[in-house]
Amino acid sequence: MTTSSIIFKFVAFLVISSSFSTHVLSEHNTLQANQTFRPKEELLKLKKIKGYLKKINKRPVKTIKSPDGDLIDCVLSHLQPAFDHPQLKGMKPLEPPKRPKANDSMNVMEESLQLWTVSGESCPEGTVPIRRTTEKDVLRSNSLRRFGRKIRRGVRHDTSSNDHEHAVAFVNGEQYYGAKASINVWTPRVTDQYEFSLSQLWVISGSFGNDLNTIEAGWQVSPELYGDNYPRFFTYWTTDAYQATGCYNLLCSGFVQINNRIAMGAAISPRSSVNGRQFDIGIMIWKDPKHGHWWLEFGSGLLVGYWPDFLFSHLRGHASMVQFGGEIVNSRSMGYHTSTQMGSGHFADEGFGKASYFRNLQVVDWDNNLIPLSNLHLLADHPNCYDIRAGKNNVWGNYFYYGGPGRNSRCP
Repeated sequence: MTTSSIIFKFVAFLVISSSFSTHVLSEHNTLQANQTFRPKEELLKLKKIKGYLKKINKRPVKTIKSPDGDLIDCVLSHLQPAFDHPQLKGMKPLEPPKRPKANDSMNVMEESLQLWTVSGESCPEGTVPIRRTTEKDVLRSNSLRRFGRKIRRGVRHDTSSNDHEHAVAFVNGEQYYGAKASINVWTPRVTDQYEFSLSQLWVISGSFGNDLNTIEAGWQVSPELYGDNYPRFFTYWTTDAYQATGCYNLLCSGFVQINNRIAMGAAISPRSSVNGRQFDIGIMIWKDPKHGHWWLEFGSGLLVGYWPDFLFSHLRGHASMVQFGGEIVNSRSMGYHTSTQMGSGHFADEGFGKASYFRNLQVVDWDNNLIPLSNLHLLADHPNCYDIRAGKNNVWGNYFYYGGPGRNSRCP
């Protein structure tokens, strides 16, 4: 199979497995227009939501109110949602693993952290900060089953009406044990509640059928999931192609958090501005050679936590593809291409200070070394709407600019 056919197949798979936005919006509106109010059904729905919230929102020892309105609960580490998992019950978080060895020094840009920490408040040692999920958060979703998850639709064999669009760089064909990048942070405009704009890295293994395993991390603007337009640090995982396993952040049991300074799903601050100061976040995901779990690092050395290896099938061994880049949903809710922006909303050739970037792209090899990429491939599936351009130098290593404004004269 050629490289281009592999990445086309993966992007097509992502489109098939996660493109639900247009369908959900039209279905949601139709239901609202046609259904009569049924008090019993509504009460049952609310009862289920309250039950879910009681399960997912653990009792805090302290609560911090973020300037954006979020409530960050400081939860005792051993009571976090991960330990509801049958294979984790009664266990405690693991000690930090051996970090991958870097072969060169990387320059440091100005880092973004999180908005909830700007007041100087923090969670005590022995706790983890968790963004509180509200009834409003769940009600924005079409159903409780779908909340916090990417739901796969029926398989579609053509891609002519895809509503997920990408500008990505990727490597494949070898065995990968992790990936690292610094991702420029912006606040792209998202023009529809059921659309999103994200910038992330994917660690991937398995075929593109029902056995796909992915671990994902980066930042996203998602009005449906979070109720606003802030860029937020997020993670995702699945072991069965987004069908029944996995979720965003800590919205199900699985990811084990060990850090008391980073809240998954919380807003990132500060953000970059056109021709102004540029900020980025460092993301690294790697497989601990000793125990086999996949660990997550945020910023300059902040270990967030890990995905236990038993969650996965193919990723119990290694990844077969690593992908970096941007993705948006184009619901065409107005009958034409969305104006939802990717990255900064500027095309790649506008360069530093205008276009969004990924820099210092690296992968982790079998011996736990961070190494530069070889044979980097690029794909922009709608280049008149969002594009990508890569380069390499001694300061940024492998890097690329990407993104775009969405609807314009060449992208009707």
